[in-house]
Amino acid sequence: MSATGSEAAGGLADDRALLGRTSTAERVADILRTRIAEGFFQPGARLSEDSIAGALGVSRNTLREAFRLLTHERLLVHELNRGVFVRVLTVDDVVDIYRTRRLVECAVVHGLGKPPFELHGLILAVTGGERDARDGDWKGVSTANIHFHRELVALAGSARTDELMRSVLAELRLAFHRVDDPRALHEPYLMRNREILDALRAGERVKAERLLADYLDDSRDQLVDVYAHLVEPDAGPGA
Repeated sequence: MSATGSEAAGGLADDRALLGRTSTAERVADILRTRIAEGFFQPGARLSEDSIAGALGVSRNTLREAFRLLTHERLLVHELNRGVFVRVLTVDDVVDIYRTRRLVECAVVHGLGKPPFELHGLILAVTGGERDARDGDWKGVSTANIHFHRELVALAGSARTDELMRSVLAELRLAFHRVDDPRALHEPYLMRNREILDALRAGERVKAERLLADYLDDSRDQLVDVYAHLVEPDAGPGA
């Protein structure tokens, strides 16, 4: 169960040590980005400057700069005279996220050189997701799935592509947090992650690219079908 706004802000005190002695807006943004991805701050939640700045021990100016960074990444939105909220994605947002994912992820697989490929990160993500599924930890499965796709893109060896996908996948999790049945959303793709991994292990890049393209199309359609019923009637703050 996710924390309330005040509980989540209070929990940030545990992250204070991560700032070190040279706290910066970027480090604050890193912490908030992680907390948003984990669901401590839910879509539509208002972020209290006083609570968060106090929990992290940073100035309001530093926090506001962190808010600006995350607004640029489309994770937060500023509502005039109301404050800063975690974004609530629309169905069009979800479709556009998957369009970007398909362009980037499939291009990475298409552009891989000759095998063997460096698959250690993918192996850890696949086995971790399967372990979490056996334990009934569907939030863990969701996280492992995100790691799988980040590791897949990391095969390109491009810091710029890694940064782009970090932002895209963080935004995608805003949609995942609105889904009531994460098992139904993520379980079908455990086997498909392994199929892509097995194809890459075998050096079958073309097969892996085809599997990935079908995977992303099916995942988009499934999420849009579920998400449309959740969001469109009442998008709320941050839409």
